Amino acid sequence: MQKQTPPEATKTVYPILRQIVNLIPPNVFHAAASATKDLSRAFTPWSHAVALIYQQLTKTESLNGVCDAARLHASQWQELRGAVPPRRNTFSNANQHRDPTMMETLYWKMLDHLGGLSPEFVSIRNPSVLARFKKRHIHLLDSSTIQLVLNSIDWARHRARKAAAKLHMNYMLGNLLPSFAIVEDAGHHDSKRAEAVTANLGDGDILVADRAYTDFGFLNALALRNVFFVVREKTNLVMEALEALQDPVEFNADSKATQILGDEIVRPSRKGTAGKYTAGDGTLRRVTAMIEVRGQMRRMVFFTNNRDWSARTVAELYRARWAVELFFKELKQTCQLRDFVGYNENAVKWQIWTGLLVHLLLRYLKFLSKWKLSFSRLAGVVRAGVWVRRSIVRLLEMYGTAGGWKSGGAKPKPLYLQGFLPFSLSPMGQHLAKS
Repeated sequence: MQKQTPPEATKTVYPILRQIVNLIPPNVFHAAASATKDLSRAFTPWSHAVALIYQQLTKTESLNGVCDAARLHASQWQELRGAVPPRRNTFSNANQHRDPTMMETLYWKMLDHLGGLSPEFVSIRNPSVLARFKKRHIHLLDSSTIQLVLNSIDWARHRARKAAAKLHMNYMLGNLLPSFAIVEDAGHHDSKRAEAVTANLGDGDILVADRAYTDFGFLNALALRNVFFVVREKTNLVMEALEALQDPVEFNADSKATQILGDEIVRPSRKGTAGKYTAGDGTLRRVTAMIEVRGQMRRMVFFTNNRDWSARTVAELYRARWAVELFFKELKQTCQLRDFVGYNENAVKWQIWTGLLVHLLLRYLKFLSKWKLSFSRLAGVVRAGVWVRRSIVRLLEMYGTAGGWKSGGAKPKPLYLQGFLPFSLSPMGQHLAKS
């Protein structure tokens, strides 16, 4: 009987790299690049962007790696809407001197464009445990430090003899996509950029943040804009307890569920902070809970300006904050944000914003293909097949679905070790003695 072969992804004349690049419409790119001064007629902003996208998709570690790949695939490279294979010096100069605002603008325009193509891609779907909020926007605020080499220390000094950049992120829990971001040196404390990163929050929105953003002046400004927040308490704060909303409860060490230990109304009492929070009656709600983090129960204390939620809802909102940390982990695992192809501020920002753009495009491919496996595996499949001429969406749809195809032959008999019969047919022990 003729053996059946599993299906293959549809063949196409376009390699996977071109299919991904074609997700960026020419009009969207030109709108982003219109404000950028073209420093080289030969190496256009489009050629520059394609080279950086290739570097991120393949996690290439050097300028030479990108240039050599472009030279080896020169004909396919030029098919990428006329992109010119880069030369090392030209590529380096573009990274150093061109304004990276172009890539930042392109990222946000592409997010709007993909949302217009597929509204479900950006629609709000809060986790089931927070389903009561339905279409309400839950913003997760955090930052991530990106280590740089010492060559960048003149503009990105971070502590003693270290250089680093920082990515400040306003992340949407409902669609797991960024809402606002700032890329800069790591010398600024997170709270210094909090107001800028949360400027897009409106009436009824919810902000969840770690203790680095527990600044009463910042929280007061949020409350005056009718923004609800859940932040973690700093260890050095002095608060005056005014009213207990729940009697204190002892921790049950045998339970792994979230446990509410205390719920009360408090007010800042230290001289330096007493007058900074004046919204409402100048008081905050403090919830103390035991939450499971990485398999261990940890005691955490939160502040919120909402008195209608249950204490468990406050704790679950903070638990949802881990989604932004998973985003940073995913971004660093799948994009090239460890080895940089330039040292000055422009070059680093070009690479970080391109990494964010490539991550967005991969997330869109995951959405189109309904990919069920890990995101790192999706990125690995794309990385391994950038020059493969197969439909990338169809390839991802079929990947990991083996097992449903049958050859049509008879069911094979179970295999046994050579020289032994199945235990059910071979008497053993006392049965053998009786025989």
